Amino acid sequence: MSSTSLIYRSAFGYELVMRALYGRHYAERLRLVAAEVPHGSSVLELCCGPGTLYRRCLRERTSAYVGLDVNEHFVYKLRAEGIDARQVDLKTSTDALPKADVVLMQDSLYHFLPQPEEIVDRMLAAALHRVIISEPIRNLSSSQHPLLQRLGRRASDPGDQGGQQRFSEESLDALMSRCAHQVVRSFLIPGGRDKVYVLRSN
Repeated sequence: MSSTSLIYRSAFGYELVMRALYGRHYAERLRLVAAEVPHGSSVLELCCGPGTLYRRCLRERTSAYVGLDVNEHFVYKLRAEGIDARQVDLKTSTDALPKADVVLMQDSLYHFLPQPEEIVDRMLAAALHRVIISEPIRNLSSSQHPLLQRLGRRASDPGDQGGQQRFSEESLDALMSRCAHQVVRSFLIPGGRDKVYVLRSN
């Protein structure tokens, strides 16, 4: 079994890697994204992984939560906890997304390159009030250090051998400029690794 699949089979292993990537800003990143979710909102999280954002920050903040992920192990674990998690390959599924007040995605938009517009449009169509996207713009996978580069690529590949392209701040801003009239705000998380966009729904 590859080290990539090991990372994505274990919520504990996944969180260790995320903590290594974000360092002391890991908890603050989660808090800042959660703070953009109004109290009492229903939430749909795309590419939810092991459900860390919900379990740590959103459980007491939301009226309802649905997590979608391609990883059967994460979905199984979340469902065992009584969380509404559903296994969906968002890159191949053409089904309409479930409606929710807030539709969000963390650190996964790059999986939909080279045509990320499609998933952003689907998120906007599903959101009743707002869309939140938090995406890395500084990536270890582009590091000149071979070990860090390998860690970054393994941490960001859920086992489908995809996702080798990444966003820079410039390319993410360019993508969001197509719906500039819907952008409520954008900001960098502490440490500058991710940029967060908050958009009004259609």
